[in-house]
Amino acid sequence: MPRIEPLTPPYPDSVDRALRRWMPPGVPHEPLILFRVLHRNPELASRMFALGAGLLGHGLLPDIDREIVIARVTARTGCAYEWGVHAAVLAQQAGLSPEQLRATTDMDTTVTGAWPPRHAALIDAIDELHDTARLSESAWGALREHYEDAQLLEFLVLAGWYRTISYLANGLLLEEENWGVPFSAR
Repeated sequence: MPRIEPLTPPYPDSVDRALRRWMPPGVPHEPLILFRVLHRNPELASRMFALGAGLLGHGLLPDIDREIVIARVTARTGCAYEWGVHAAVLAQQAGLSPEQLRATTDMDTTVTGAWPPRHAALIDAIDELHDTARLSESAWGALREHYEDAQLLEFLVLAGWYRTISYLANGLLLEEENWGVPFSAR
């Protein structure tokens, strides 16, 4: 049971409109548990929507790179909730295979050898950020081989954003969405 109960229908009109904005058109699921909990504080939810939607819908990173970042950050933080939501829909749409998704949960440091150099650089950088909140010159240099300055800024914000989302979901004890991909860290 989540520490803060998600809103349930019928929603007030303003919340209903906001929740529909948060969900892609035609999605056959109720609004995400996370969104329904966040709307216990509509002002905070509104501020969060702007950044989250911007990162997902208007980013400069290729979609597959964005989803690798999200999957690895949420795997490193043990956030089964958010990892499962992205694995079920957005990661597959971006082109990540089931094997690649599972590999994002593998904490063996040699796992990056199985990825193309650009993706290995992302995973190594995420792991460094997770462990130290810093990037070494070698990690930064590996990223610079593949990304422009604007993309590097976006990478750092994206990684930090999904760490924040992981804190929310883990801190609230959110249960995995019943349609999400089950998470099992290796």
